[in-house]
Amino acid sequence: MYIERKGLPADQFDRFEFNAILRSWYAVHHRPLLWRNTTDPYKIWLSEIILQQTRVAQGAPYYVKFLENYPTVFDLAAADERDVLRLWQGLGYYSRARNMHFTARQIVSEFEGKFPDSAHRLAKLKGLGHYTAAAIASFAFQEVVPAIDGNVYRVLARLFGIFTDILSNEGKKEFLSLASQVISREDPATYNQAMIEFGALQCVPAAPDCSVCPFSYMCYAHRFNMQDKLPVKTKKAAVRNRFFNYIVLQNGYNIAMRERLGKDIWKGLYDFHLIESPGSDLTPDELAKDVYFNQWALEGQLREVGKVYTHLLTHQRLHIRFWCVILSKNAKVLLPENMRFYSPNEIETLPKPIVIDQLLREENFL
Repeated sequence: MYIERKGLPADQFDRFEFNAILRSWYAVHHRPLLWRNTTDPYKIWLSEIILQQTRVAQGAPYYVKFLENYPTVFDLAAADERDVLRLWQGLGYYSRARNMHFTARQIVSEFEGKFPDSAHRLAKLKGLGHYTAAAIASFAFQEVVPAIDGNVYRVLARLFGIFTDILSNEGKKEFLSLASQVISREDPATYNQAMIEFGALQCVPAAPDCSVCPFSYMCYAHRFNMQDKLPVKTKKAAVRNRFFNYIVLQNGYNIAMRERLGKDIWKGLYDFHLIESPGSDLTPDELAKDVYFNQWALEGQLREVGKVYTHLLTHQRLHIRFWCVILSKNAKVLLPENMRFYSPNEIETLPKPIVIDQLLREENFL
């Protein structure tokens, strides 16, 4: 097979040799991950959804918990969304959990619990992009289709000297074309696993150790010292700062909480009454402009939590202050729609943003 890329010597590329070297490296260096020794598409899908933008060390315990609670796609489909979100708590990106639950129900209702066996059909399911669909199709059904994640983009860009932006449509097509040429036709599952692992362990983003790389003899980036220049990726969008003031309304041991609705962050999770401000210097007098806070403060004792919490999301940095109002005995207050008092035991079962759970525990509400 003849593959030529910018700056790469016009050598004959041997797909069989490439895959043999890759398999040998993988046999020695791969990690014994829990989801590797299975062809069950449900388990593979579950692991891939959990590991999207999640480190392996963080995701592995969630994978185990989900299988303990929902051992089959039928169990997940039958679950209440709130319970799924509660189990997901701490992973972030809660839309992934909602999509996963929706798709489980779709697989049960439309496909009798059997996953489609091709990447093309899998990609039509909610929450499954091209990478996840290809991973399931190759790992579970041995379809010859490349699974290209960030690790694979990096390996291919460096080996073959590709300077096309990996986030552009042109770049995605170019990398897909190249990956389709080099993938093993005989064992696509091992090829995809090995390429992902090679990028995660050997061809790492910063300062890869090229002296022990089995592909250094053919690598464009190594030859021209371009490891820190490849792959090319457009800069991330600027991070937006937001300032949250949460009102923790306490009536005895019970806390007022509400389910987040709409299209903002944390949809389906539970938090407190929120007053968002343009800056970090909001005072109690300014808080009193909120009709609910003003009423509650008159009926109870106000205390500001001394700690300011910072919570990072993909394109947002949240600066969070908490104000506790302990209502007087027999106080009667109005609550916003979609908010009610919950006992500590009930709160334990609610899906919550991790920063809300952290506050509840640090302040001994739970």
